[in-house]
Amino acid sequence: MVFYMLYFTAELDNLTNFQPRGGCDDPNYPYYFKVKCENCGEISQKKTCVTMSESVPLPSGRGTANLVQKCKLCGREGSIQMIPGQGQPLTLELSQREQVTGFMVFDCRGFEPVDFSFSDGWKAESTSGTPFEVDLSGEEFADYDEKGECPVGVANLRALFRVVKKQERGGKTTFV
Repeated sequence: MVFYMLYFTAELDNLTNFQPRGGCDDPNYPYYFKVKCENCGEISQKKTCVTMSESVPLPSGRGTANLVQKCKLCGREGSIQMIPGQGQPLTLELSQREQVTGFMVFDCRGFEPVDFSFSDGWKAESTSGTPFEVDLSGEEFADYDEKGECPVGVANLRALFRVVKKQERGGKTTFV
């Protein structure tokens, strides 16, 4: 098993606490990304959709995963299990320092996640406290905050997957 953390950043304009509508552990937020077969290196042509609220039994009969799929080229089966509790919203301060924030951990067996796509279903709040629903299907967002009398926006979205290690400390699991 290999653990991958999905990291992301963006240029936030007068916005903070940028995250999925239901929070970083939103069970219904759809993650769209391609998968790379660890056996033959084939990258899926279509994006795969994975949500925490959906689980399927593993072929071995021991447990479940959020995704079980076969490689179209070599036929090898792989699975992905999402691990909640590790994500944090992107704040204006992190954005201004061009730092990434961890979003979700994926326990991958046979696949490597690649090429994450942002979609609809995000939220943020303006620096004056006005909540905004953010659709990133077009890869950026722009609006106007009446209360704060300023433009707000999200641009230059970047996401990447990095291998992380599981650590147990004081009864708490973290990924670094």
